[in-house]
Amino acid sequence: MFHPTVARLTYRALLGRRRALILFVLPALLVVLSVAVRVLAGADDSTAGGILGTFALGTMVPLIGVIAGTGAIGPEIDDGSVVYLLSKPVSRSTIIFTKLGVAIGVTVAFSALPVLLAGFLLNGNSQQMAVGYAVAAAVASVAYSALFLLFGTITRHAVVFGLVYALVWEALVGTLVPGAKTLSVQQWALAVGQKAAAEGAITSDVQMPLAIGLLVAVTAAATWYAARRLKALTLAGEE
Repeated sequence: MFHPTVARLTYRALLGRRRALILFVLPALLVVLSVAVRVLAGADDSTAGGILGTFALGTMVPLIGVIAGTGAIGPEIDDGSVVYLLSKPVSRSTIIFTKLGVAIGVTVAFSALPVLLAGFLLNGNSQQMAVGYAVAAAVASVAYSALFLLFGTITRHAVVFGLVYALVWEALVGTLVPGAKTLSVQQWALAVGQKAAAEGAITSDVQMPLAIGLLVAVTAAATWYAARRLKALTLAGEE
């Protein structure tokens, strides 16, 4: 279910000069902000939780997921080069799984690791907050990558739809509206992250069993449907 050539091409597309620059900006901003807050305000668990929960997990992680998830396949569909890939004797499922694996790897590297570093800079990992939020970022990266990869297969405006989802639903609605929190990847990830942190350091509006079930269901469903859409795209091209 993993094809090295497809993975290499996907990495090259994601880490090209322009995309790599965008991917580096947000983590760099988080680290700079963390250093500034630590210098000016000192170590404070409440401030650390606010920055890691609101900016890092609520905004940075989904935005990086948008860039990596949609960028793993969207540009190839837009410029038509996906036809060359589909002409090779590689199953559509293998293509999707490979691209998803690359997207997850890139998203985790540019989100979970900077979150971990930021947590140590902010409060020295007091109450295991750095580890907890890093775990939440890694878990969220998987679901976001699958979801935004799906967007890349169903619409040419995947980035726009991804940004609307990330900035409106996750960062605004999923944070402020009580009922919508149950359908927020951020809240599902926080439910997992709180188990890695000290009791009470991280909170979520979704219970752990439900959160894991929803994370698995969304990731699996998005991956399956993305593979199905890619197969339909092949048939349309052949016709």
